[in-house]
Amino acid sequence: MNNLMLIKEAETALLPIFSEIDNKVKQNLKKILEAFREHRLGVHHFTSVTGYGHDDLGRETLDKIFAQIMGAEAAIVRVQFVSGTHAIACALFGVLRPGDEMLAVAGPPYDTLEEVIGLRGNCQGSLVDFNINYRVLGLTDQGTIDWEGLKTAINDRTRLALIQRSCGYSWRQSLSITDIEKIIKIVKEQNPQTVCFVDNCYGEFIETLEPTAVGADLMAGSLIKNPGGTIVTAGGYLAGKKVFVEAAACRLTAPGIGSEGGATFDQNRLLFQGLFLAPQMVGEAIKGSHLIAYVFDKLGYPVNPLPLVPRRDIIQGIKLGSPEKLMAFCRAIQRQSPVGSYLDPVPATMPGYESQLVMAGGTFIDGSTSEFSADGPLREPYIVFCQGGTHWTHISLALEAAIEAINQTIP
Repeated sequence: MNNLMLIKEAETALLPIFSEIDNKVKQNLKKILEAFREHRLGVHHFTSVTGYGHDDLGRETLDKIFAQIMGAEAAIVRVQFVSGTHAIACALFGVLRPGDEMLAVAGPPYDTLEEVIGLRGNCQGSLVDFNINYRVLGLTDQGTIDWEGLKTAINDRTRLALIQRSCGYSWRQSLSITDIEKIIKIVKEQNPQTVCFVDNCYGEFIETLEPTAVGADLMAGSLIKNPGGTIVTAGGYLAGKKVFVEAAACRLTAPGIGSEGGATFDQNRLLFQGLFLAPQMVGEAIKGSHLIAYVFDKLGYPVNPLPLVPRRDIIQGIKLGSPEKLMAFCRAIQRQSPVGSYLDPVPATMPGYESQLVMAGGTFIDGSTSEFSADGPLREPYIVFCQGGTHWTHISLALEAAIEAINQTIP
């Protein structure tokens, strides 16, 4: 079977799943429209203020709308967050104090948090530098949450349980909302004062509920991932219980300023419009994820998640098995990108990552992983991680080129 026939077979086989995805898009869009209507969103909310950012009506309304959509008491949506990692760091430093303990309950966190915690780096103000203790509850041999171990993992000093929803650069399953709800219940049974914090990056609008709607005290994410709808130029968000959102906001700005500051630099319209588009963009990315998984599974490569299972984030992993295939895959994706198609991805060090990375992403927003991109660390077993996509048909075209490039690679 040639490449075109294989992709066509995948598209036909996945049509029922695509229909199910469209139904979730509709449900999430309904939530957004209801919030816009309840808070009387109008064109006057698109204007912005300067300087300190005080009394920005659009920003204040967006915070309320975002909180409602996420099922949270409060939220802050700010372009001042450099990345999802920055938003997560503000949450951790806002909640934790010297002598506290943080427990990662889903195995080691994403690479970019290692220096925030103090596992790598040069003592630049990590959690460890501030005498905050850190533990990891390892995954089972099957790569799942250690549910039995979790039942006794929390103690009186465990101030925060870190729940990373997405698989990151690991081969484990990402967490479902049901998984997150179960984790929170087990944690709270041992210590009701332990703050359940969710790294929600790549997970927004995958399901029809968010972690804060099922008991998470606080969560964070990036606006150049799912909730920015591929058009927001920068930023991140925090949502959860008001006391914790404000504590994290004080780390973004300063104590006494908290959520009251932060000019939006005439970005309000994009922030609202990106949120409106987000469910549709996430739906397209999920369709592309199924398509990639189906095709590469047929070609004999291990894929995570499997082709026909429901998605829990927008990331699709493929074990390519060699650096040459990883490079060939990323080069093919770059050539099919709308921006910078003439560039040649090469392995390079990236701030916050331990291994060299090869990254393909000709995106309109620099580094946007809600647009279609592919990357992977240059280490065994040479897994490429695909994410995002504004329309699954683009992913289908790029997939054709990637298969051809890999087939021409000499191991």
